[in-house]
Amino acid sequence: MLHAGRLPSLRSPVNRPSLRHLTRALTAIASLLALQFAHAADGITVVTEELPPYNMTVDGKLTGMGTEVVEAVLAEVGEQARIQSMPWARAYDIALNSENVLIYSIARTPQREALFKWVGVIAPTRWSLFSLPGTQFDLKSLDDARQYQIATVKEDVGEQYLIDKGFAVGRNLQSSNKYEHNYEKLKAGRVDLWISNELNAHYLVRQASGNPHENAVSQLNLDDLGGADGLCMAFSRNTPDEVVERFREGLARLRADGRYDVIAARWLE
Repeated sequence: MLHAGRLPSLRSPVNRPSLRHLTRALTAIASLLALQFAHAADGITVVTEELPPYNMTVDGKLTGMGTEVVEAVLAEVGEQARIQSMPWARAYDIALNSENVLIYSIARTPQREALFKWVGVIAPTRWSLFSLPGTQFDLKSLDDARQYQIATVKEDVGEQYLIDKGFAVGRNLQSSNKYEHNYEKLKAGRVDLWISNELNAHYLVRQASGNPHENAVSQLNLDDLGGADGLCMAFSRNTPDEVVERFREGLARLRADGRYDVIAARWLE
């Protein structure tokens, strides 16, 4: 029986074994988690966005020309990594601020040159201001487009390019997280123009119409946008140089032995 005003001692021999066992168990769990984290930290994280037909999820599987090239390079260098698709702004932020992150398909521009360690080009691209089929704008220069509402994707190269040229989100730019959203805005008449690369624009128009021969209408080519050689794969700055070089060599071997051309032919016909 306990007497009033007295509490049982926490130093009771009955409690000692259970405390020791609990401490050992927690230490073992912490060690296991630390090992797992260290193993994960040594690996590569691969991030991308939904940018059809370069990178896109079809029936729950990530595919596209860029994805196939990246997967082939991963296999070539003997690296296993799960590719994560997410909104571009998030993928871009992760690649800017984390270690051992591979990002694709990304345009290589002067503004981005020092922000990443570049592996190489994985797919061709050409940027324009597009409109719906059957519409026509008399754009002689980019200045002529300032009076119109233009759809962009947050933090992508097209939006960065237009902002650098004096356009502004909320004034003549409408920013979204996905390219599909921009095409929906265009069809709904909420914007007049849409900045995109050629393959992506044509793909979305054809998917929406069901006509494999229909194209988006280019109203103004943006040949000075940058990244004219194509979309790339690149590593975060905090990635070891030897890792980046391994991937560069792997991509070079894919191009040299014709495997890259086989992948490209499936998507560029």
